[in-house]
This record gives sequence, C-alpha cells and structure tokens, in this order.
Amino acid sequence: MARRDQAGTPALVALAAAGVPHTLHAYEHDPRTPAGYGLEAAAVLGLDPAQVYKTLVAEVDGRLTVAVVPVTGHLDLKALASAVGGKRAVMAERPDAERATGYVAGGISPLGQKTALPTVIDETVYLYDEVYVSGGRRGLDVGLAPDDLVTLTGAVVADLARA
Repeated sequence: MARRDQAGTPALVALAAAGVPHTLHAYEHDPRTPAGYGLEAAAVLGLDPAQVYKTLVAEVDGRLTVAVVPVTGHLDLKALASAVGGKRAVMAERPDAERATGYVAGGISPLGQKTALPTVIDETVYLYDEVYVSGGRRGLDVGLAPDDLVTLTGAVVADLARA
C-alpha cells in the first residue's frame, strides 16, 4: 500500500490505471536548494542525472506545449517549436503552466495532467531502460520505461536538449 503522502497524485493514478510498472522515489525536498528540482532529486536519490527528466511548459505559437528534457541540459525552444510544427516557442508563465497541468512548479509531471497538452520528449530518453520524471509533487519522482512514458503522454520524440 502506498504511503498517504504518495497516494493520489494524478500522475500515480494515471500510471496505476494504465497498469504501467513503475517505481516510486520519494525524498525530502529542500526549498533552499540552489541545484534546481531535478538535479536535487538526482543527488538526493543517488540517480544518474542524465536519466532524470524535467517537465517544462512552453507556448508554441500561443498554444501550451510540454517539453521533457534531461535535468542536465536545457530546452532548445526552436527545436520544440519545430517538433510540433510551430514557428516560435517561449517559456509559459508559471501560473499558466500550473493551471493547465494541475501541478505546482517543481512538481509538474508529464503524466496525469489536468489538460492533455501536446508533449515532446527529448530523444535521449531511449538511451536508458528506466527514466525518472516528477510523480506530481515536489519530492516525488517515478521511474518507468521510456516506451511507457512516450505512450502514456502521447509524445513526439525529438532532439530538444542542449548542453
């Protein structure tokens, strides 16, 4: 049985409903960390940072779009726009991202979002047997197979990350 603080995030509900094998990785989030949420998760959980992915919300030609990239890199906004057939991408405003996904920044998961947004995942996802994404709250990551992540999000896979 899941601990009470891990149960019920929409991401976990989506994983359970789909019957997707996954692992839970909870940690105590430090709001003072200078590392950023994803790098903090990798360090505290002892994971390879290249396998930990952050979920970013951008606007492509005015439409909210999700990008999932390794925490070790940066999102190439031009590549994101191109991947979804758009011309211009900018990072979404935090309140817009939170309202559309139903998650708070630092805990936005690509899974179980309130509004199904177009999603693009960086192609490096296929370098690993298991990748880690937010479980829907700060301090909770889930590990799952790349194919399951792509399938559950209906994502396009493209070259999005830059060093």
